[in-house]
Amino acid sequence: MITVDPALLNLTPGQRVLDLGCGEGRHAIHLMLTDDVDVFGIDLSERDITTARERAAEFQGAGHGAGRLQFGVGNALQLPFADQFFDVVICSEVLEHIEDYRGVLQEINRVLKPSGIFAATVPAFFPEWVCWKLSDAYHQVEGGHIRIFREKQLRKSIEALGQQYFARHKAHALHAPFWWLKCLFWGQDDHRLVSAYHRFLVWDMMQKPRVTRWMEKLLNPLLGKSIALYFVKPASVKKADIVLAPQESEASSSAGRREVA
Repeated sequence: MITVDPALLNLTPGQRVLDLGCGEGRHAIHLMLTDDVDVFGIDLSERDITTARERAAEFQGAGHGAGRLQFGVGNALQLPFADQFFDVVICSEVLEHIEDYRGVLQEINRVLKPSGIFAATVPAFFPEWVCWKLSDAYHQVEGGHIRIFREKQLRKSIEALGQQYFARHKAHALHAPFWWLKCLFWGQDDHRLVSAYHRFLVWDMMQKPRVTRWMEKLLNPLLGKSIALYFVKPASVKKADIVLAPQESEASSSAGRREVA
């Protein structure tokens, strides 16, 4: 299950793609399988990178995949890549974990080529707000979410770097109720309602029936668990055109100080 829409990345053969905060590799592996590109997955968690490598190896060993894929451990605030190295950067469900998220955005902008595409996804405000109201443990867990983004806030932070917004969408509406149930019965994953909804989601992801695909498409604008924003870095940006992003609004929630990628 991926959140970013590959059709909006304008991928062409031979391009370099960075999946920053790749976790267990869902976006990186998907793009390796579908496109003739060089994908780099970077995450701060050695455990997640190990899992991602194992999952990718199953496909690579079977000769599947149109592209090439590498995984590595790295800090999103100090990326081990040269300036303007990537044609596309994906940062999915990461920025809500990082205190200095603007520092991460600056690193992304540094390694992204002129005319490159940047796709950022974070939890959408309303579904995430409900989770925070239902459970403190949901966001106070180690490595958890330390803020709730408003869409305009994140968009302005990225546009302040000179990037140009061009598309948006929401995703995973059917997953929002699962997380509400999980938060309502936090620590009770065996609760019958949580277990039943989880079985439904697994069935939906495996079978992809038309009725649930239609339902999610209909519900995404209202209940999409994630918001995805897409930007292009101009071919040339004058320093005078770049302004500092405003500080986070008081309406945005924040807690904790753990930095993860």
